[in-house]
Amino acid sequence: MSDSSTSDLFSYLKEKANRSSELRSQDASDAAADASDNARNEAADDAESASDDPSNQLNFEDPTVGERLRDASKDTLNSADFGIIRLDDEGIVQFFNAYESNLSGVDPDEALGQNYFNELAPCSNNRVFYGRFRDGLKNGGMDEYFTYTFTYKMRPTLVDVHLYRDDAGNNWIMVRKR
Repeated sequence: MSDSSTSDLFSYLKEKANRSSELRSQDASDAAADASDNARNEAADDAESASDDPSNQLNFEDPTVGERLRDASKDTLNSADFGIIRLDDEGIVQFFNAYESNLSGVDPDEALGQNYFNELAPCSNNRVFYGRFRDGLKNGGMDEYFTYTFTYKMRPTLVDVHLYRDDAGNNWIMVRKR
């Protein structure tokens, strides 16, 4: 091979290596930018999800939890670490969350449409529990905390109960095992 051929080949290979290096640098920059964009988008999505559902972290101890239940999604209600039951004014179950289902052994679908005090938890049909519910309805407001022992269809289970009627007229029973 002549010196000029060798020189041309060497120049060609050097130019190709430079272009290849530039492309790799550009690909790395693009990948880093994409990763950064993806991270920002995921963080924004997480923040948006949190702001869409202000009740996504329900806490039994939170004094505002009763009002927050009304706007909470079904998923949020079901992921709470305490029982949540919504009743109409006659005591008919309209919602029964997963925690309460696990505690009571009653499937949520089975609970819907049943009278809580007569059919689902007749051990609560007394002055201590149902009496407070009835008084809250009569007075137009309910925000009662008390300790109770459930005994129906389960071994005696000590719980904290929070009865609450929200501003929209929804009746809530919140139950946390002690």
